[in-house]
Amino acid sequence: MDFEEVIQRLKNSLSRQLPGKEAQMRMSPQPVDMRRFDTKLPSNYRKGAVLILIYPQEKQAFFPLIKRPEYIGVHSGQIAFPGGKMDEGDENEVFTALREAEEEVAVNASKVEVLGRMSDLFIPASNFLVSPVIGYVDHIPEFVPEEREVQRIISARVADIVSPEIQKKTILEIGNQIKLDTPYFEVEKEMVWGATAMILGEFIELLEKGK
Repeated sequence: MDFEEVIQRLKNSLSRQLPGKEAQMRMSPQPVDMRRFDTKLPSNYRKGAVLILIYPQEKQAFFPLIKRPEYIGVHSGQIAFPGGKMDEGDENEVFTALREAEEEVAVNASKVEVLGRMSDLFIPASNFLVSPVIGYVDHIPEFVPEEREVQRIISARVADIVSPEIQKKTILEIGNQIKLDTPYFEVEKEMVWGATAMILGEFIELLEKGK
């Protein structure tokens, strides 16, 4: 999908009401953990933000995904957007997304043109309320992975994400007792599922509505 077209579509759709829950649900594991959409969050929830950074490569639109390293934790080895926890000194979620992207993949935050925010999504497993931020740059960034937080950087093409060929389903076994019917995107042989896939579900809807 052409870079300029993607940016224009996103500008159009972000000026309107966001698709929200309905779009996120399309890529949600089943059965749905409805705590994601509860208006009353746990009193100790944490705030975070991620950045969907659109950039041009041979006139096509791309964005980076990262693979988390293996560690003892709920998101070990998973594919995600650059992002992380909101610090006490952060001005807002946009600041958090830009700061974290700079720390994790060396994005020059001062060069990013912010288009807007998508719908927040609560992640019960890690107790985070995540705010996805969309921005763009007019060049290919010189990504550098932060070794402790990023195992690999994946350049995902927007045209591939909207293609039905990479949208798949599988049964995921979580622990010994939980089985989830899980939709996912297969990107460079990696499984993009869970909250990241749900955010991409709304992103795709924004592209469609922005025509």
